Amino acid sequence: MKKAVKDILIIIPAYNEEKTIGRLLEQLENPEISEIADILVMNDSSKDDTERLVRERGHAVVTHIYHMGYGSGLQIGYKYAVKKGYKYLIQMDADGQHDICNIKKLYERIICADNNGRTPDIVLGSRYMEGSSEYHAGVMKKIAYVFFRGLIKLFTGKRISDPISGLQILNSRAFTFYSKYANFDDKYPDANMILQMLLLGFKVEEIPAVMHYRTEGKSMHSGVIKPIIYMFRMMYSIIAVWMTVKVYHSSQGDVLPDETVSKNI
Repeated sequence: MKKAVKDILIIIPAYNEEKTIGRLLEQLENPEISEIADILVMNDSSKDDTERLVRERGHAVVTHIYHMGYGSGLQIGYKYAVKKGYKYLIQMDADGQHDICNIKKLYERIICADNNGRTPDIVLGSRYMEGSSEYHAGVMKKIAYVFFRGLIKLFTGKRISDPISGLQILNSRAFTFYSKYANFDDKYPDANMILQMLLLGFKVEEIPAVMHYRTEGKSMHSGVIKPIIYMFRMMYSIIAVWMTVKVYHSSQGDVLPDETVSKNI
């Protein structure tokens, strides 16, 4: 496998997104983005033309032979990024909710060092900061935001305004950690993973982001029952993460050099 020439890999998990994926890829092919970033679409066994549309545009695509879920697709993408030697990885949704104007802003933030010379490991694109575009969530989502913000604040002392944002940029230290077995939730990697990384000493920051509402397809949290199941599962996962790191003193935070990790994936 050839080593990456560009610094950034954009990972796009997709499941039956034929109505939106083509337009998103066209936007990402803008020279301002395509000169610094490659694209990898994680096609989670879509039943529509998602894979064909991606291949026709000449982008890399990994297609699962059966539906594995959002988190599994991301983790396979992390492994790919480690193998290829990318420095940074951006994950964004295929449904058009994440405006491409966020990409350069995320990149500029993650390479910006603080007064101690340290750069962030993860930067989240937030819907709920001053400077974010106007975004109104449903009742269940609002409850989830308040609840998860509170747990993260309680366990880490840090306020994260959008703990379930799917728009993120990670440096190689962060996505190398995620690529290893048992370090990443293969179903719903949201607030639980942010909590884990903060507890392990990774530097997590946020920037205001421009988001749009989904106009096509279905969210994986749509309906009445799914959001409730998600809330309970996430609450359990957050508590489990805290116990693993703080009570059992997990040493998973040790990250091997990229070349060593790639031999063991």
